[in-house]
Formats: sequence, C-alpha cells, structure tokens
Amino acid sequence: MSRSFLIRIRWLLYAVLLALGFVVLLQAQPQPAERLVVVLRIDGPIGPAAADFLRRGIESAHQRGARLLVLGIDTPGGLDTSMRAIVKDILAAPLPVATFVAPEGARAASAGTFIVYASHIAAMAPATTLGAATPVALIGAPGTPTPPPAPQPDQPAERPDGEVGVPERPAAAPAPPADPRAAKAISDAAAYLRSLAQLRGRNADFAEQAVLRAASLSSEEALEGGVIDVIAVDVPDLLRQIDGRTVDLANVKTVLDVAGATIETIEPDWRNRVLALLSNPMVAVALMMIGIYGLFIEFTSPGFGVPGVVGAICLLLGLYALHMLPVNWVGVGLLLLGMTLMIAEVFVPRFGVLGLGGIAAFIFGGLMLFDPEVPGLGIPPVVIVTMAVASAALIFAVGGFALRARARPTVSGTEELVGASATIFAIDAEGTWGDVRGERWRIRCDAPLAVGDRVRVAAVDGLTLVAVKQD
Repeated sequence: MSRSFLIRIRWLLYAVLLALGFVVLLQAQPQPAERLVVVLRIDGPIGPAAADFLRRGIESAHQRGARLLVLGIDTPGGLDTSMRAIVKDILAAPLPVATFVAPEGARAASAGTFIVYASHIAAMAPATTLGAATPVALIGAPGTPTPPPAPQPDQPAERPDGEVGVPERPAAAPAPPADPRAAKAISDAAAYLRSLAQLRGRNADFAEQAVLRAASLSSEEALEGGVIDVIAVDVPDLLRQIDGRTVDLANVKTVLDVAGATIETIEPDWRNRVLALLSNPMVAVALMMIGIYGLFIEFTSPGFGVPGVVGAICLLLGLYALHMLPVNWVGVGLLLLGMTLMIAEVFVPRFGVLGLGGIAAFIFGGLMLFDPEVPGLGIPPVVIVTMAVASAALIFAVGGFALRARARPTVSGTEELVGASATIFAIDAEGTWGDVRGERWRIRCDAPLAVGDRVRVAAVDGLTLVAVKQD
C-alpha cells in the first residue's frame, strides 16, 4: 500500500469526522419549534405566584419561537396588584396571548375578568362564567352600599335595536359609594376594565357593569354580547377556530397560524411552587408562629442551635410572605402581642391573665390579618382558634411543669442539704463537726452540742451548716 494512498485515507477520515462534528453541533443548537403553542394553567386565586408564573411563561414561549401562548384560567379573583402585573405582561407580550376560561364549570371572576379582557384572544369553554369584577374588599366597608344586582341570565336585557343580549348602556347607574376611597377604587377599576375593552374592541358597557354592578355572564351570553371571541371545548378546538384570525401585536397586524400546531404545557417550577406556598395566608401565619417559638426555645435553652436556626428562617419567610400579601398591620401587631403574652405567661409566678390576654389578642389579630372578602386570602376562624388553643395548651403545659418543678424539693446542690439530719461525731478547737449523708461538715448551733447528738440542718452558710438540735 503506497504512502500517498494512506495520506488520502487519513484526510478522508478527517473530513468524515469534521462532517460528523458539524452535524452534532447543529443538532445541539436549539431550533425554533415550528408551529408551537405553549399552554399555561392558573387555577385558584390570582396572587404573586400566578403573576410570576405568567411572566416567566411568556419569556420561555418567546425564546422557543411559539406562535401563541394559551393561558387557561379558573379563578375566583385575587389581588389587584398581581392582576395588574399580569395585564401589563399580556399587553407587552412579544407573542399573541389567548386566555381560555376552562374546563367546563370554570370561572374568570373579579381579577380573571380583567385578564380575559386584556388578552388578544378571549375564549371560554361551555358552562363557564366571567364577570363580578367589583373590588370585593370594598363591599361592606363603612359607608359603602351594596352594589345593585346584575340582570339575571334568564331575563336578558333588550338593546335599543331590538336584539337581545348585553345592553348598550346600564339601565340605571348605581348609587355612588358614600366612602370616597371606595368610590375612587370602584371608579378606577371600571375605567381600567373599560380601557382594556376599548383596546381589544370588546363590549365596554358590560365591562362597566361587571365592576359597578358585579354583573356576570355565561359563555353563551358573553359570546353573543361581544365580550369574548370564541367558545371552545378544549385547546385543539380553540386553535382550530382562531386559526387565520388577525390580532394587533405591538401595533402590528399578526395572522394566527396555529391550526394543528404542536401543543406543549409548561408546568410551574420549584421556584413558583415555593412562591405559591408562601402566598398562602395560613402558611404565612404558621411560619411566623414556628419562628417565634423556635427563637424562644433557643433563648431559654441556648447551646443546641437547631431551634434558633429553624426559628430565624421560618420567621423571615413568614415576614416575606406577609410582605407579598395585603395584610392589616394592626392584625400583625395583635398576633405578635398575643404570642408574646402567651410566652411571657411561662415566666410569671401566677398563671391566667397574660395567657388569656394573649389568646384573645392572637384570635383578634388573626381575624383582622386578611380581608376575608378577597378570594383566596381569608383565613377560616376555626384555623385561627385552633392555632390559638394549641399555642395556649403548649404554654400552659410548660407553665404547669414549671410550677410542679418549683414545688418539688431541691435534689442537687448545697440547698439540697436543708432539712437533712446530721450526727455530731467530733468537737475540737476548730469547731463542731457532723456527719451529713456520709460527708463531713462544720456545724453551728445555738444549743450546746455533744458527740452523738443529732441535729437538723436549717440553712447553709458557705461551708458551715446552721443546725437545730433534735430531741
């Protein structure tokens, strides 16, 4: 075999290896997915976790070249701040967003209505509802009248043109709330939802009714009234119906090409799950209790370390959770006061007053901590009472142990010698000596003593026992 042939074979192998390397490199590069549709699900109250999940989902879908992001929701409402953050992310999204109220029986109430109106495509499944967007935290406030009832679905209002559906204008404007703060909040919410309706070309009159009158619509009524775009059974049916529609994306007309596209669902990651857990009001209160009791155990019995570390972490997490949630800080103060009083009960000689006051402060603080009208943020009173009773039982159990321990005689140290009997075994120039439980002690007694006398220890004075002669 000639040398030139071997050289050709070597270069051929080099070329094959180089080509294989290029192929592997091209395969390793992320390729934009063709006709990809990303689906996100938000079930439950709208809070910081839902807002963070949607923001990260929009970024991920855009990076992967998705044609559309479908946001499936089933929510009773939630926080105004989180809702506005979601609306802003949808309005600034680099790809079309379709909000789909599903599955059947789901609802997009309160904050969910704003999200539906903000989306490029609004869709609902059969037997779903939306509306009731009145700021519920203001209903029942002092001086705030209850909004008038919305028209019933079985008695649809009549339009001026004779058609049946959502009326062009409310039949009668609701009475303005007597509380100026409530009036401002309701007026702001109504204007905000109406502006979203005007942006997307949807029914603006129902938007006002949803806020001012807490009006709600079924999926059929919403489609007939121009509130939503389509009614779909599932996501593939939704994609089939909206395929070819034109949406405004950053003032640019975009035609949807999504029929038969690959559907991929993004699940919440660990960060979002932790955020959702911390957004639970009951978890926030429990973390604060664990944190305070952990620090209490560490301060009263230092050296172990674990209660202090766990308590500090839980207390910080609880405070962070309360920072994310709209809390009444008077309620937070009452909670802390209640726990402080129950802990202080252990250190006072008399039991009852501080403990009962702490229980009362804890219960009132827990009831005042969150507005129970805000969906998903109210803490059931039975949970607060259970926590208070459990804390009180723990504190009183520790106090009872302390009282029983205080009543017991001393079993260690020099104080344990008080009450013991001693026998005089020597009297010399240094003093009188007695045998106390096998130990030699100097004895001082007011009565004259002799060897063999028995005395009882009355007190300990340094290294001398003060004794009383026994008959």
